[in-house]
Amino acid sequence: MAIWDPWRGCHRYSEGCKFCYIHKGDARRGVDTDHIVRTENFDAPVQRLQRGKNKGQYKMKPGQTVYLCFRSDFLLEDADPWREECWQMMKERSDLHFLFLTKRIDRFLQCIPADWGHGYDNVTVGCTVENQRQADYRLAIFDTLPICHKDIICQPMLGPIDLRGHLENIELVEVGGESDREARPLDYSWVLDIREQCIRADVPFHFRQCGSNFIKDGKLYRLNVRQLCAQARKAGINTGKNGEDGQSTQVCDA
Repeated sequence: MAIWDPWRGCHRYSEGCKFCYIHKGDARRGVDTDHIVRTENFDAPVQRLQRGKNKGQYKMKPGQTVYLCFRSDFLLEDADPWREECWQMMKERSDLHFLFLTKRIDRFLQCIPADWGHGYDNVTVGCTVENQRQADYRLAIFDTLPICHKDIICQPMLGPIDLRGHLENIELVEVGGESDREARPLDYSWVLDIREQCIRADVPFHFRQCGSNFIKDGKLYRLNVRQLCAQARKAGINTGKNGEDGQSTQVCDA
């Protein structure tokens, strides 16, 4: 796994951004998240080693998944002047697989390169939806887009979401709660409902993290950040590739 952040900064965009961890972290450091700048490692995928026996080889080893713009949004308007260079680097590094998530899927066709065609085979796009309203709007667009590899990301999940009708050609659905002391609650029943939708559509499902305020069987659990992913794994409900294909009752049991 590798991380590539060609720029830093983002703007809050919709309901799911309320407790954005990037904005919170920047605020603690006195950084203005709304100021978008290119990073020093803008060209990370094509940087080469300058010394040693592997001099001249790419620093990013082939065969990896590269998490792109996980501290921003790849389709951010402020980054329009820089994005074409990024596409060219992704095209050059066909030996890597790039994954980016976006809430701005309605900008997708404005942001693709001229040779995109039906999509680059080494790029996965994850459309993020946090509630039913955003799912209805964004996924209606996502359904129609020429993308080889599509994921749906329900995180932070702010209410029950019906994905039926939008699961064709989806490779993964990932679900997670919100991380904040004042987080809006995640109800485990919503998670299990999406899991059932995915099973019926034969789409892999991944429960990534609980919410800081997590409801199971009507009981509210308050979890710290370090527990969120561990408790989700404890549930044992992932399906499909690398999933457990089972269901545990252990998550957040008293």
